[in-house]
Parts: sequence; structure tokens; C-alpha cells
Amino acid sequence: MTNIWVVMVFGGLITFGMRFSLIYLFGRFEIPDTLRRALHYVPPAVFSAIIFPEIFLSGGVVNLSPANPRLLAGLLAILTAWVSRNTLVTILVGMAALFFFQWVQ
Repeated sequence: MTNIWVVMVFGGLITFGMRFSLIYLFGRFEIPDTLRRALHYVPPAVFSAIIFPEIFLSGGVVNLSPANPRLLAGLLAILTAWVSRNTLVTILVGMAALFFFQWVQ
């Protein structure tokens, strides 16, 4: 059991060290405007890479049919985000829609 704690502590220290070093370095150097603008696109790109396969793939096959509950819930979440501009409401509506569409199916 102690091996788990050792791994968790070292993993946390490594993660902290990596993040702190980047924050420390970026605080000391001037970042070019081109790089600063490019870094604004990283979060949406990573988020899309995580979310899109879950929405569009079903069993390794692209599923764009109306019978895909994840696709329907995702579309409803996009509509909610566009109308409400509220992250929490969007997440709650998307989760409720997913549970509903999976229950109906």
C-alpha cells in the first residue's frame, strides 16, 4: 500500500514541477505576440480532440444518425451554450439530455 502513496507523491511533485517551471519561465521571458496569439487556440483544439470522438464515434465507426444519443445531446448542449452563454447551464443541460436520450433509446 505504501508504494501507491510513493507513486502518487512523486507523480504530484513531477506534475507540479513541470507546471511551475513553465509558469516561472514565461514570467521571466517576453513571449512574442505571434506565439501569444497562437497559444489562444490551444484550449479549443485540445477540447475538440477530446470531445469530438466521443460524440461522433460509436464502436469505432462514425455515427451521424439521429439514433446517436451523444450527438443529439451534444447538439442540444451547443444550442444551450449559444443561447445562455453559461458554462454550468450548458453542462447540466447536456448531461440531462444525454441521460434522457440514452433512457429513451
